Amino acid sequence: MFDSLRSDDVYAAAERIRGTASRTPLRHSAALSAVVRTDVHLKLECQQITGSFKLRGAYNALASLDASVRARGIVAASAGNHGLGISYAARALGIPATIFVPRTAPAVKRDGIAKLGATVNAESDNYDIAHARAIEFAREKGLAFIDPCNDATVIAGQGTAALEILEQLPEVRTVLVPVGGAGLLAGFGSLLRAVAPAVRIAGAQGNLTNAMALALEAGAVVPVGHEPTLADGLSGDIDDFALDVGRHALDVLAVVTEEEIAMAIAWLDREEGLVVEGSGAVGVAALLQKKIYKPDGPVAVVLSGGNIDASRHAEVVAARAQTV
Repeated sequence: MFDSLRSDDVYAAAERIRGTASRTPLRHSAALSAVVRTDVHLKLECQQITGSFKLRGAYNALASLDASVRARGIVAASAGNHGLGISYAARALGIPATIFVPRTAPAVKRDGIAKLGATVNAESDNYDIAHARAIEFAREKGLAFIDPCNDATVIAGQGTAALEILEQLPEVRTVLVPVGGAGLLAGFGSLLRAVAPAVRIAGAQGNLTNAMALALEAGAVVPVGHEPTLADGLSGDIDDFALDVGRHALDVLAVVTEEEIAMAIAWLDREEGLVVEGSGAVGVAALLQKKIYKPDGPVAVVLSGGNIDASRHAEVVAARAQTV
């Protein structure tokens, strides 16, 4: 559970991924600061090498495997970004990789995985089915399964983004992260609760990807639906580990609507010149809609990914060209 995660592992991961994953910028946003009325900075994981923070955990996990395990190959399930990170890391380390994604995964993610040399299985109707099939395939073939959320080496790698924020903005008072399966949240929580306990951790998710919000309210895991969503990277059920992470690592959790996510995508394009996918825009959506009340500043918002199909992004932006 959450108590088993160690901040020392995040520091070790930072050394392991150095030279592979980028140290992404932390950019001050004058426009968002004016809206929130405190200093807001954007952690640009949308500019990470594979287009999302997932490369951090993926490379740390694969680089930590024994040589004999690497030689046999690995398996992963992904809504898209974890698969891109795993595929990039696998290619760099010479590891055969098979990635299970839902057939609804954005083409930019699915095709990107294939271009990196991994074998792609896109036969599942949704992420949870892809996850179950990947686990079974790994078991049948005797291969290592690299979970995107419930894996200590993946989590430690994701925590390196929090470490960079502390180095880039030592005075940070609030960090705001997207919440899906809680891998990113676990990485941030494992570091910040240990070395910067005064920093408040806020989360954001969509109302169609609100497994964490429902579970925290119910006090137990609650199954969710699989409706189409702009925040595809946050979709799917959570497990007991993720719920435990949420209980220990979250100070507040905001839920935003699909339209609010779309407005944030358009706002980031117009005001910041950034292409951000729905999963990466939920934090900005929460701030624009004032769903996190008067956050202590400075605030660092993680824009977790930028992998959105170009046509979909253009459609979202054009439809909200006049939105303030």
